[in-house]
Amino acid sequence: MASGVHCDIEEHRRGEVAVVAVTGTVDSVTTPQLEAAIATAAANRPAAVVVDLLAVDFLSSTGMGVLMAAHADITPAIRFAVVADGPATSRPLKLVGIADVVGLYANLDEAIDAVTSGGV
Repeated sequence: MASGVHCDIEEHRRGEVAVVAVTGTVDSVTTPQLEAAIATAAANRPAAVVVDLLAVDFLSSTGMGVLMAAHADITPAIRFAVVADGPATSRPLKLVGIADVVGLYANLDEAIDAVTSGGV
């Protein structure tokens, strides 16, 4: 791994929702971790997978590609949403149009409410 680049990923459940919480940098070095974590979460067949990027300080185009691929791979069988807020995450997701395809929420509670109510 490159010096100074870190990405910590933890999965936990909120009821029937798998939450993949990411901290740090999501770039070409760390995206395989994110891709694997989302695949593992989806393999357990939750009602939904929510990727929480609130603690991410950099989201590369490669990371955005992983989110789009995950959305394409697991929906509609499993609902999918992303939590992102701020210039490092939600802004690029909106600029490139991913927020038009993937449910994007400013906090985890909003995302959980949306995926459990069938809003995504």
